[in-house]
Amino acid sequence: MQTFRSLAVRNFRLFTAGQVVSVAGTWMMVVAQDWLVLSLTDDSATALGIVTALQFTPLLLLTLYGGRLADRHDKRLLLTVANVTSGLLALLLGLLVLGGRAELWQAYLFALGLGTVNALEIPTRMAFVSEMVGAELLPNASALSAAYFNVARVVGPALAGLLISSFGIGQVMALNALSYAATVVALRMMRPGELHRAPRPASRARVVDGLRHVRGRPDLMLPLALVAVIGVFGFNFQLTLPLLAKTEFHSDVSAFGLLTAALAAGSLAAAFVTTARRGRPTSRTVLVAALGFGVLETATGLAPSYAAVVVLLVLTGFATVWFAQAANHRIQLGTDTEFRGRVMALYTLVFQGSTPLGALFVGRLSEEAGARSGLYVGGLVSCAAAVAALAVDRAARQRPASDAHADADPVEHTVQT
Repeated sequence: MQTFRSLAVRNFRLFTAGQVVSVAGTWMMVVAQDWLVLSLTDDSATALGIVTALQFTPLLLLTLYGGRLADRHDKRLLLTVANVTSGLLALLLGLLVLGGRAELWQAYLFALGLGTVNALEIPTRMAFVSEMVGAELLPNASALSAAYFNVARVVGPALAGLLISSFGIGQVMALNALSYAATVVALRMMRPGELHRAPRPASRARVVDGLRHVRGRPDLMLPLALVAVIGVFGFNFQLTLPLLAKTEFHSDVSAFGLLTAALAAGSLAAAFVTTARRGRPTSRTVLVAALGFGVLETATGLAPSYAAVVVLLVLTGFATVWFAQAANHRIQLGTDTEFRGRVMALYTLVFQGSTPLGALFVGRLSEEAGARSGLYVGGLVSCAAAVAALAVDRAARQRPASDAHADADPVEHTVQT
């Protein structure tokens, strides 16, 4: 089937199998960590905002250097080290919880440690996808990566809700630690000779060179700017959903798992739809997807009942991945191969590294105005950013031909089909 054509590549097939297990464990850990923090702090939105901020702050500070390492060193080795380290961190916190010795500062410290590892792992993993499958299969492989991520995001929280209710938070954390072994085994079983490795740069790979590459490319700058705004204000579901479940609907961990699963179900549908993409999406596709996301998130925040929130979260999840994948493909397929690790690090920086700012803002806003405000305010800001970006894009298209040519994407004709 064309939908799964990149799975014909053995290395990518192994990687996908390992990631399904590992990412499911990670999403179980997200539920367990959030529930631990809320349990230790009497449902404090501010504390949950702090732990989210600590988990993403290293992405803000270190991701560009992670991308530099990805362009200079063996990505398979870097990913192996990152997954082993994450597994050890999860195991340590799980043992503290099982021993009844877990305290809030330890949850904070673990979140900071995991975020530090992710600053290396995320841009390396994104760049490694193209190394496994090559440029022609990259859109399909990227969409399938989003698909397995969202399969795990459906399965992980649902399992976490059941397991936490039956066994406890510590057991779920220990299980997550074990799940990292799946990715490590898959990475070590790969055939290095079948990887599509770019030539090592003749000169030392520098962060500033990647930034200069992006600065000279308006077709990359606009989606990156939009991703930055929506990343700060719109993509805070790790914070807003547990608050919504526990403080607005006064529900248990299973109800929180259902909200997360509803968001993931819509995301999964979008991921499978985008597997049909064969070329680089247009800027208009990215901008319209962002506007749709903003409208749906606003509607979710204003929904009158739990059932309505579940339905709208499915639609919001679809819009989330449709926008994120369009932006990812627009940026990644427009980037020269030698800069891809650093550019995807910049994408990660503005997409996820901006989360600490949003988490602190949304945590405080939710504390003062209620859990719903984190959703509808984020949605309204996302709408405003999309409208502004559409205006900028329209103005660029209406420039005289000589100016428009200067902004044209130099590789656009090579990737469209």
